[in-house]
Amino acid sequence: MNASDQLQELRRGTVDCHVDEELIDRLRDGGSLRVKAGFDPTRPDLHLGHTVLMNKLRQFQDFGHRVVFIVGDFTARIGDPTGRSQTRPTPSLEEIAEGARTYAEQAFKVLDEERTEIVYNASWLDKMQFSDVVRLAGKYTLARMMERDDFKRRAEKHLPISLHELLYPLAQGYDSIAVACDVELGGTDQLFNLLVGRDLMRESGLKPQVVMTTPLLEGLNARVEEGRIVGDKMSKSLDNYVGVSESASQQFGKLMSISDPLMWRYYDLLSTLSSREIQARRADCASGQLHPKAAKVALAKEIVSRYHDHRVSEDAHRRWEAQFAQRQVPEDLLEHSVIAQEQGSIWLPKALVSAGVTSSTSDARRRIKQGAVEVDGTRVTSMDAVLQSGGRYVVKAGKRAWVAITVESQSD
Repeated sequence: MNASDQLQELRRGTVDCHVDEELIDRLRDGGSLRVKAGFDPTRPDLHLGHTVLMNKLRQFQDFGHRVVFIVGDFTARIGDPTGRSQTRPTPSLEEIAEGARTYAEQAFKVLDEERTEIVYNASWLDKMQFSDVVRLAGKYTLARMMERDDFKRRAEKHLPISLHELLYPLAQGYDSIAVACDVELGGTDQLFNLLVGRDLMRESGLKPQVVMTTPLLEGLNARVEEGRIVGDKMSKSLDNYVGVSESASQQFGKLMSISDPLMWRYYDLLSTLSSREIQARRADCASGQLHPKAAKVALAKEIVSRYHDHRVSEDAHRRWEAQFAQRQVPEDLLEHSVIAQEQGSIWLPKALVSAGVTSSTSDARRRIKQGAVEVDGTRVTSMDAVLQSGGRYVVKAGKRAWVAITVESQSD
């Protein structure tokens, strides 16, 4: 592609670009750009929300550019204050080390290994002396730092702001100097940090990086109301995510659970199809030539194939059709045994917690109230339902939660 066509595709699905003119000038130069993104390993696994940014990195690679994937094993010790109403707890060195290991492994599920440099920012930030930190801090003012929304809101509410939090944007910005990048990518919530890096590069006599941001992907339970997406961003803590390292069946089933309107958001942010191809597929759905379910299956297959392979994706589709479309029990049904209580039975919510399909008895009761729990194909309506000892029960506790529970007597 020429520079203009590259820019059009690179800008697809992005929010901010500081600035377009600088990016197209660098693209027209014809050289390989160094494109940076940083990830603090505060949790061990990546989900599809992380891959929105990583897919954009891969797009740069497909155009011949090089990605610098920074594992923030030093900045994770500070803690990114972005979006925080209070100082966040610092993970242990062991947690950071484990997250750093898995991030580096999972990155290549998306990125081209030959065009990727994985670096750790502790390799340069750990070597800085206090005088280096003072000189770095001297390149930015407190007034500008306090313009940041997170800090401004806390200051207005008289909530504490730790001094080390003010150093986080400076440390992230110094990463850009250390790797001499041309472009830095981040989520929309990272715009302030990215622009600090741009300013620090300029202050250090380097050509400032172009800054691009990608949207935050909404979770599986988000909805579209009056043309606007309503819902929380994808997060493991909110259990609305699709994990990169999850099984093909889990990924496929979760993707098929999203609403039809939300599907097009996922297409825009996750699919490798061009903008024209997505528009054509959407038009086919609108005209009735393509059923929305078929479009969703195509998207789910594309994503599952990316993290597994085509054969496994086809098998996940077949299993989903059997399990949900045809209401069949899954072939790989989880088996679980529980011990009956003194009365020779076990309370169903307690059995569901033991089997790991609900997080608590309150969660189980909520699902029963919603009509989402079935035992041997019969919907459960009573909160007092029990499973008798000596029986094996096929239990469904939601769209994707199946388990076979065998109740053993205490004397077994």
